[in-house]
Amino acid sequence: METNYLLSSKFKRIGLIILIPSLILGLYTLFTDWEPAFFDANVLGIFIEDLSGNNRFIGMVENNILNEILGILVILGGIMVAFSKEKDEDELIAKIRLESLVWAMYLNYGILLLAFLLLYDFSFYWAMVFNMYTMLFFFIIRFNIKIWRLRKSVSYEEQY
Repeated sequence: METNYLLSSKFKRIGLIILIPSLILGLYTLFTDWEPAFFDANVLGIFIEDLSGNNRFIGMVENNILNEILGILVILGGIMVAFSKEKDEDELIAKIRLESLVWAMYLNYGILLLAFLLLYDFSFYWAMVFNMYTMLFFFIIRFNIKIWRLRKSVSYEEQY
């Protein structure tokens, strides 16, 4: 089956190597507020609002860029894991991939609707931060569970 939109299967391992450490370190920095000073940098920003109430459309901002780096790495690693071909990619796996993506979309937006109804202020902000990643994670988890079950049932059938 021709799947031009998927990455080579080699990217799955690279994605895991990027995703797992950056996810662990990202959660650690989130819960401990760890921001090493060597990540402090002046970066270009748009729609800047500082604590003194000054608003600018564009300019330089001093920021610790560790969170941005880790967020980018989690997204890139997750995309590599989620959208790499399986070694035995066929129509059934493509169907499982599509169903998992739709399921992840429904679940993600269901959680988002609940957040709109039940969360406010900073709780809502944190829900939005996590919501950036949940659809990708829901997809990866469901797709891999379905593939694992498929392979388990096939190997069971081959034994008998």
